[in-house]
Amino acid sequence: MVVFGALLVVLAMLVAGVVAMSSSLAGKADPGAAKTQAVGAASASQTPSTDSIAPTTTPPATPVCDLNLVTVTASTDQPAYAAGQNPVLSMKITNGGAAPCQVNVGTSQMEFLVMSGEDRIFSSKDCQAKGDDLVKQIDPGKSEIANFPWQRNRTTEGCGVISAKPATGTYTFKAVLGNKASTKAVFQLG
Repeated sequence: MVVFGALLVVLAMLVAGVVAMSSSLAGKADPGAAKTQAVGAASASQTPSTDSIAPTTTPPATPVCDLNLVTVTASTDQPAYAAGQNPVLSMKITNGGAAPCQVNVGTSQMEFLVMSGEDRIFSSKDCQAKGDDLVKQIDPGKSEIANFPWQRNRTTEGCGVISAKPATGTYTFKAVLGNKASTKAVFQLG
């Protein structure tokens, strides 16, 4: 029994030695690998890849033309005209929006209208044979200007002949472009 007990002790020591040796060998291989993996993991957590970074701001949207912000203004080159002086009527088309706009500024869309009170004196459309289209880009905050030298003549729709000339007095000029109309510009004829 003593022999059997001694054999068990030797066998237990042998198993314990094999286990200690294999864990020692495994420990030597693993710490280096574990250390490399730990450094890689630490590096990855400290400096994230640029592929995984999402942009924090979205690019600004491209502005779209708003034709409601295109305005028409009427003016004359002088406030008053002596006898024999012809007024120059000006139509100014301005883009008040944030984006460029394509605007038809052709004679097909324009009208220069002169009134005296409720009396319709002159329209550039009355004797216009054919209107042309002319589409222009008007950048934000920019304007296009069209000038019309008025010969102090009267017209009627269809270009009927009127021999009477406008009398001395106060007149108004309204500029129209398509469905947009300016406020009236007031001037005097002497």
